[in-house]
Amino acid sequence: MTELLNNIWIALSTPNEGLSKLLTFIFQFLEAPLTLYLIISFFNLTPSKKQNLIYLVLTIILSTVSLDIIPSPYNIIFNYITSFIVIYTIFKTTAIKTIIASILPSFLFTIVQSLLFNPYITLLHITYEQLLTIAIYRMPLIFLIYGIIFIFTFVIKHKKIHLDLLETFDKKSKYLISLNLIFGLLYIIVEIIITMKYIDILPLCYTFLNFIMLLLYFCISLYSISKVVKLTNTTKQLESAEEYNKTLRVLHDGVRGFKHDFDNIVTTIGGFINTDDMEGLKKYYLELEKDCEKVNNLYILNPESINNPGIYSLVTSKYSEATEKGIDVNLYFFLDLNELNMDVYKFARILGILLDNAIDAANNSEEKIMNITFRKEEKNNRNVILIENSYSNKNVDTETIYNKGFSEKENHSGIGLWEVRKMLNKFHNVNLFTSKTDTLFSQQLEIYLK
Repeated sequence: MTELLNNIWIALSTPNEGLSKLLTFIFQFLEAPLTLYLIISFFNLTPSKKQNLIYLVLTIILSTVSLDIIPSPYNIIFNYITSFIVIYTIFKTTAIKTIIASILPSFLFTIVQSLLFNPYITLLHITYEQLLTIAIYRMPLIFLIYGIIFIFTFVIKHKKIHLDLLETFDKKSKYLISLNLIFGLLYIIVEIIITMKYIDILPLCYTFLNFIMLLLYFCISLYSISKVVKLTNTTKQLESAEEYNKTLRVLHDGVRGFKHDFDNIVTTIGGFINTDDMEGLKKYYLELEKDCEKVNNLYILNPESINNPGIYSLVTSKYSEATEKGIDVNLYFFLDLNELNMDVYKFARILGILLDNAIDAANNSEEKIMNITFRKEEKNNRNVILIENSYSNKNVDTETIYNKGFSEKENHSGIGLWEVRKMLNKFHNVNLFTSKTDTLFSQQLEIYLK
């Protein structure tokens, strides 16, 4: 027993290349879940157990391959590229989110390592080579680094510090942020190479200066992104306010007109009653009901009901476009968009395409009718967006319309619904059902809550 313990101590306290490789492999099983926890917490993702398992397996395999086969520093580049592909493929995130998710863990690990490596080596009076090859020195440092990253991630998760507004950026802002991230990535790669190569001769003051520089870059980047987010939100709010002002003007004119005609309306109703003309009264009431419905729609079109600036602007714009074409639009909104449970950018694209198609079809029909309903179904645990419209081509195939290039409009590419189906394939909780009756063509988008 004593000899066994002595052999273990020798293996732990002396350079041992085999044990070092084994520890590196074992640490992958700790680092991969920690990285996943960080990405999920920072981006407020809700992946399935299957997605998490696939990510962990692929990450561990690719990390092991890069360490054993690809020489340094090329393995670093390989890790970033494969990380991007894995995250983008499994979690279906946007490109800019994927870039940040690929860089962020390495960035944080680099900051912590830059702060701890040199003081740790100096305190123990060891070399960098001893740190890498002697397990008793290496393990405490690795666990310390992992512990700091875990605490940082725990704070992010429980303080609900999420980076979930990237999809609202315009193209220019996305390009600027992407360039900032790319240069940051290049800096991290160079910094890792320099630090690891010359760590034995670097003074402590350089280590702290390096840490301060990394920290400043991180803080300035976050500050810049927050400013862009605020600017984007302000722009969206101004656009919403402008759309709301248009709605208020139309509503005001409608109410004024309705009030001006009120006496005439009452007199007309009285005439039908006095002559006992119930058939005439019914017809008149139906016409009056249409005018009341228009005013009711305008009341619904406000930022308090449609509580997302982008979706509000989209719905208002499409409503105005439809009414200008003489289409009778019936709008019903019983949904909190903060609980949509779907990427707002993708949702807006899908909704815009469905509304455009409904407007075109209704405009080409004799009835010119559109019904738009947003509702939450508590019983089925889902949000439903139902778009119905009158249509002229009663022979339209509800499956063929999703084929690439299909279109009933002249000089049109016919890729709208094909794009919709492509986007829907990226979500496991979203369905789109297409149906038709003799009078109405329907698109029902169902978003299940997790």
